[in-house]
Amino acid sequence: MTELKDLDRELGRFRTRLIAAALFVLLCFGLLGTRLFWLQVVRHDDLAEQAEANRIAVVPIVPNRGLIIDRHGVVLATNYSAYTLEITPAKVQGELDKVIDALAEVVEIAPKDRRRFKRLMDESKSFESLPIRNRLSDEELARFTAQRFRFPGVDVRARLFRTYPLGETGSHLVGYIGRINNAEQKAMDDWADEDQANYRGTEVIGKLGLEQRYERELHGTTGFDQVETSAGGRAVRRLGSHPATPGNTLRLSVDIKLQMLVEQLFGERRGALVAIDPRTGEVLAFVSKPTFDPNLFVDGIDVDSWRELNESIDKPLLNRALRGTYPPGSTYKPFMSLAALATGKRTPQQAYADPGYFNFGNHRFRDDKEGGHGMVDMYRSIVQSCDTYYYILASEMGVDLMAEQLAPYGFGQLTGIDLDGEVKGVLPSTTWKQNAYRKPEQKRWYAGETISLGIGQGYNSFTILQLAQATATLAAGGQRHKPHLVREVVDVVSGASRKVAAEPLTPVPIKPEHMEVIRRALVGVNIEGTSATAFRGAGYQAAGKTGTAQVVSIGKNEKYNAAKMAEHLRDHALYMAYAPAEAPQVALALIVENAGFGAQAAAPIARRVFDYLLQGQWPSDEDMAATRQGQSSAPIGTPRRAAEVPLPGQPMAPALGASAASAASAASAAGASSGARTASAAAATPGASR
Repeated sequence: MTELKDLDRELGRFRTRLIAAALFVLLCFGLLGTRLFWLQVVRHDDLAEQAEANRIAVVPIVPNRGLIIDRHGVVLATNYSAYTLEITPAKVQGELDKVIDALAEVVEIAPKDRRRFKRLMDESKSFESLPIRNRLSDEELARFTAQRFRFPGVDVRARLFRTYPLGETGSHLVGYIGRINNAEQKAMDDWADEDQANYRGTEVIGKLGLEQRYERELHGTTGFDQVETSAGGRAVRRLGSHPATPGNTLRLSVDIKLQMLVEQLFGERRGALVAIDPRTGEVLAFVSKPTFDPNLFVDGIDVDSWRELNESIDKPLLNRALRGTYPPGSTYKPFMSLAALATGKRTPQQAYADPGYFNFGNHRFRDDKEGGHGMVDMYRSIVQSCDTYYYILASEMGVDLMAEQLAPYGFGQLTGIDLDGEVKGVLPSTTWKQNAYRKPEQKRWYAGETISLGIGQGYNSFTILQLAQATATLAAGGQRHKPHLVREVVDVVSGASRKVAAEPLTPVPIKPEHMEVIRRALVGVNIEGTSATAFRGAGYQAAGKTGTAQVVSIGKNEKYNAAKMAEHLRDHALYMAYAPAEAPQVALALIVENAGFGAQAAAPIARRVFDYLLQGQWPSDEDMAATRQGQSSAPIGTPRRAAEVPLPGQPMAPALGASAASAASAASAAGASSGARTASAAAATPGASR
């Protein structure tokens, strides 16, 4: 029997389903339309910007770092471009060590390269590109490029490398650059936004010396490339470019040939020398020995080299001129005499009998000359370096009056030189001791502690830079200047130069008649006194004072015998001087550590510095050898003309002036070129005195 359907009911159901389906379709189209309206209208600008950002990569162009040149244009720091093989650990497929082993089959990777890479990994983040090999040869570059597909996360980049053409010469002065570490990166996070933006793409920063102090001047302005990229992130074409601006050039006041001369005169000995123009405060030489090669740090110093430098007993990384503190020994006596004249504690003619010692309480302070110097006035006290005279003077003045009178010369204070890390040293006073010690018995000043201060011993501890600045103040008759190493900063684009010298500081009020007393005595030191042999036959008149500073105390009944002491416990040799005495052009101070008498080890170096600056002379080979061994006095042999002595393979910098524009143009072009290569690669993938 056939069942009859209710056609009307079936048709109603069909219509209901049809309407529901139509409404569902309309709802879906409505949602799609609404979404389309949201994306195309409401969020059009935002999404268009994101799409453009996905298509265009903005790649920073790191600028050429500025040059550092000496006062005559000799290049001390410059740059060159080279290719590096780099690994981004986060992108490496497989074990990193195995990848490096495979790379070593294509490009030579030395053990020191591996050690440096591992150290960089510890200091960096996994997504940063780290160099495993620097300075690839053309052949190595070609070999890797052919097999690049085998090494995801490994690529070649063009980088600018800093180089120091003179190597160890002036290393503490110039400093070096190195990779930005985590601590430095955190400090940079607090910089202003524009400064942070200017360091995008920059991976190195000044670490020491002028490279550190003048980092912002040397860095330059970062440029950028707008590069169109494919979906895979590869560069397709350059859409636009804003070239980087090279860093400024630092022209120093330092004469690098003089610097080299002094470093050679020191030989293998430790010490420091600072030479200053007393008329301006310009530093002519800033020597710390031993030196080091700053080129070791450019690529990231390897562990063995770092250990050798850091653990050496000679401390080559210590800037002795800036951070080494020493008792000044008898070089302190001229300043003590000026203090005595200023306070009325002495007159030039006032004389004392010197039996060879000074008794204070139960202690006997000995003079260096057994039996003493007889009757001693101020002139003889300086010329013959009589300790007893200054023992008595110190006892009469007291520690606080001494500190008050000597502080204006800069002792125990920062000089403000344009280098970071300077130390203050110690100009002792009762207040200083109260602040320096914790225990009540240590805070108390004992009268016996004052006596040795008069001869530059005791708590006295100053830098050679401070002694040089005080000597320059003396040479200038009391006028003070802040010492500075950079003479001018030159904009390589415009050619404009900016002088760095500050205004003169408040002068020390030295009466002319007092200054003449001290000047005459200091000249006497080099004519008939302790350093007379070193200045025999000089074609000018120099004023100076020798000094010998104890490193360790000698027992009451003992005599100093250098031969029986360890080398690092022997006395330091010091010297301070200026020349010409009648119209000073240079003032200096130096120390030769553990070298004994200042007259034998230090004064001969100063003589040769003056011969170079005032007479244009360079020591003969035999004289140079004798001075290095501390066995010279007056120069021997026939001196050479300093102008004829070459620097080792050093080209001259472009003239700054009329040709500045062309030099700047060349530097800018080099920066843009190297930046473009970088952009393309990045888109693609330290008692008695005489």
